[in-house]
Amino acid sequence: MTFKEKVKQVVEEALLEKPSVFLIDLTVTDSFKIIIGIDGDNGVVLQDCIDLSRAVEGNLDREEQDFSLEVASVGVGSPLKLVRQYKKNIGRTLIVKTNSENIEAELVEANDLFIILSWKAREAKKVGKGKETVQKELQLPYADIKEAVVTVTF
Repeated sequence: MTFKEKVKQVVEEALLEKPSVFLIDLTVTDSFKIIIGIDGDNGVVLQDCIDLSRAVEGNLDREEQDFSLEVASVGVGSPLKLVRQYKKNIGRTLIVKTNSENIEAELVEANDLFIILSWKAREAKKVGKGKETVQKELQLPYADIKEAVVTVTF
């Protein structure tokens, strides 16, 4: 078993004890720096990072392989990677990049196949001059999403 495989196994076992927390990124560099990014259905608190860090530290032998360890929650500006992240962010505003456009809209639904976005747009009136505000909705399969980021509004 390689060092990276052992780290992955230790992280997965540790996360079984906290079912609301899930792994987003796991990187083991050539210099044996372990970088773990986690998220949670209800967010991530500092204690989640501490617990995971202690589990990894306690189950890897530094005599066998020296390493450095970094455990953090994914930031607000980080792209969404898992369906589970989309589901937890229903009701929030996303900036979604596709091959053809960028859309800033509210995430109104997320299932295992696609998301549904809703936003208001100004379009030319069908009759007469001027513009009117219309409500738009788009069903977007995950395969069509290049990147999606939650926006923070103040």
